[in-house]
Amino acid sequence: MNEFDIIQRRFAALTPPGPGTLLGIGDDAALLSPRPGNELAVSTDALVAGTHFFPDADPVDIGHKSLAVNLSDMAAMGAAPRWMTLALTLSEAQLDDAWLSGFCRGLGELARRHAVALVGGDLSRGPLAAVIQLLGECPEGQAIRRDGARPGDAVFLSGELGAASCALALLQAGVAPPPDFSARLRRPAPRIELGMSLRGVASAMIDVSDGLLADLGRLTQASGVGATINIDAIPVAPQLQALAAPGDPWRHALAGGDDYELCFTAPARNWRKLQALGRPVHRIGAIVAAPGLRCHREDGAEYAPAFAAGHDHFSA
Repeated sequence: MNEFDIIQRRFAALTPPGPGTLLGIGDDAALLSPRPGNELAVSTDALVAGTHFFPDADPVDIGHKSLAVNLSDMAAMGAAPRWMTLALTLSEAQLDDAWLSGFCRGLGELARRHAVALVGGDLSRGPLAAVIQLLGECPEGQAIRRDGARPGDAVFLSGELGAASCALALLQAGVAPPPDFSARLRRPAPRIELGMSLRGVASAMIDVSDGLLADLGRLTQASGVGATINIDAIPVAPQLQALAAPGDPWRHALAGGDDYELCFTAPARNWRKLQALGRPVHRIGAIVAAPGLRCHREDGAEYAPAFAAGHDHFSA
């Protein structure tokens, strides 16, 4: 197949006709029309073989995750995803109809679930990598940013942490992880609906992709505040501590990353609105005026992590 054949056979079907898509795949640029009264939210993430996934990973999983990580960014802004572009670099091993079919199936199933249209991109030969730019909409002035947390706000999490990081560590050690841990790593579930429902409720929000300590640290730094965290209040799978390395039971939950849960803050005046959403969230701490993050146990004893805060591509 040549480049045109691949686009027509595998990717053109991912541009369904819909409101706001004036021109999709097939021209030099897409033409899009956001709905009146909305702002555009734009995010970009790259997934690179050997860095973000194993080179022999299931192409269905790669297609799914390449979009899921961007959807999680939209969720963290309270935005509704609408359009995406895809820059896909393929090595010789992926110039295969079965591989391309699997990638497009994983990408397409998640795109249809969230009404996202593929409207353009690029194909090239080289080391396997998938770069997606996702565009979404949010009502004017209602995007949830990182810089809105204030002292007295509570800190919340949308779900369990640590399973994906633990699955990766087990795989790197040659051990098969539990199926539910493996699923969290291979096919994360972005919290789009929760993110949009938190407009007007959350004061600040971020998705947990690099580890709770790293990502919450970015939120507090953007807001000019600090936070205290009760690590015993962090939701984790019951078997996580049994599977984690001895003496290091909290590393995956606090610094592992790849969770794609939402971490957000909310003032006391909005707690009734939060309860009215009918979605389970977990209160894990509080925003304070003094900068920095401090962890403690349920009994108040200080907990000082003996590991790095989270993932950084360029850290030693």
